[in-house]
Amino acid sequence: MASDSLIETHHARVVLRSAIASRLLLLTLIFLWRSVLKPYDTSASINPTCLSSSSSSSQNSASILFPRIASVIEESIVWDGVYFTRIAQCGYEYEQSYAFFPLLPLSISLLSRSVFALLIPLIGYRAVLGLAGYVVSNVAFVLAAMCLYRLSVIILKDKEGALRASILFCFNPASIFYSSIYTESLYSLLSIGGVYQLVSGANNVATLLLALSGAARSNGVINAGYTCYQTMHAAYNAIFRRRSFILTVQVLSAGALHCLCIFIPFIAFQAYGYYNICWGHVPDQISPWCKARLPLLYNYIQSHYWGAGFLRYFQLKQLPNFLLASPILSLALSSIIHYVKLQPEIFFSLGFRGSSEHSASVFSPMGAAKRAKGSYSLKELTSTMQQEDQILRRRKRAIKGDGHSTLLPLENDPSERNLSVDVLPFVLHLGFMSATAFFVMHVQVATRFLSASPPLYWFAAHLISSPGNSKRWGYLIWTYSAAYILIGSLLFSNFYPFT
Repeated sequence: MASDSLIETHHARVVLRSAIASRLLLLTLIFLWRSVLKPYDTSASINPTCLSSSSSSSQNSASILFPRIASVIEESIVWDGVYFTRIAQCGYEYEQSYAFFPLLPLSISLLSRSVFALLIPLIGYRAVLGLAGYVVSNVAFVLAAMCLYRLSVIILKDKEGALRASILFCFNPASIFYSSIYTESLYSLLSIGGVYQLVSGANNVATLLLALSGAARSNGVINAGYTCYQTMHAAYNAIFRRRSFILTVQVLSAGALHCLCIFIPFIAFQAYGYYNICWGHVPDQISPWCKARLPLLYNYIQSHYWGAGFLRYFQLKQLPNFLLASPILSLALSSIIHYVKLQPEIFFSLGFRGSSEHSASVFSPMGAAKRAKGSYSLKELTSTMQQEDQILRRRKRAIKGDGHSTLLPLENDPSERNLSVDVLPFVLHLGFMSATAFFVMHVQVATRFLSASPPLYWFAAHLISSPGNSKRWGYLIWTYSAAYILIGSLLFSNFYPFT
């Protein structure tokens, strides 16, 4: 047990160093490409006065001490970063700006008014906002990488596999967005950290983090699916194993309350938009979505301003964007198919036919409670160690026999069956996200949209470690990541379309 703890500590340090090194690499590339190439759009530094006179735009004085530093920071704010910085400075001024959720702008504004407040006279308010945005994104990414490693150790029950997956995340193809003023880092930290807390038994903390993920990105509400999955299995256990009606009601009530809390930030933000845009205005002058039975501002903005919708992107002229997204979509589809082929019974039964009361799945009430309390008995620990030895011997025999191994183990072994059940909710989540990216969204954003999904890195780590194909798959995966990091940082930082 002591050696396991030392291994985890060592691996955590490796992940921390890798995460920091990857962010330094990306920031260096951004600075390099901005220095040697002329941006396609040079309007990034333009900053009109806020519409509201009560805003803080007046703090951006022309008499700053280091205008060149301010110019470098302001000109690096491109694409969606312009919206987030503008919202942090001026609030929500236009209808289309409500497509960008408030947690990142709030974080930027708070940091710029507190920790970085002394820098405002030196480089100006907007440059401080940009600097705060970069700090939030890069620090959040480092913490997200650490959370992914901790979560992977619990789910995979394989420390080496968890390490490989976490390092792959540190150099993922969407890395440029994790070091820019985008929500990817903050969302990854809250979603991965929230699920880690959930499988660790800290349900209230998990609910808070998952709710905050919904304040960072709209798809954060989908993370309620993890709570639903846990509640569903807890209710099944209460009904069919413990045969307790009262316990069932308690489980369902607690699960429903937690899910509602996760939805609250999304609902509150839609209500905020309705109040600002629709409430008290003349009916003939308000936006069409205000008159809908269920007035959802976010859906209207995505459809009206960005042209998103079911199959609306299926056009011949969008073929290059489908090709751009094809690697991440192929990896996602392959990981899902691999799991389904390996464990079809568990997948199609949603885990009910692959778990038992004594299996202590991390999503089960018993498994989460034991992890929270650290209360595994000596008998259970001894049994687990014996099972792991049996698994190791079986895998060695399998590798000697056919030269292949599997990410998710065989169904015959109880502890291996637990692993399959634990991976299932992540696979279901990835499947839903992939279908949404392919059929509904601008498909080119799939690279960054799916980049926070742990199964992608678990499956990629498995491919790299497979004895028969490790060199080939390792070369392809790392080439893909390196190419997207280099090309993405080049195009994105100079205001050229990427994803």
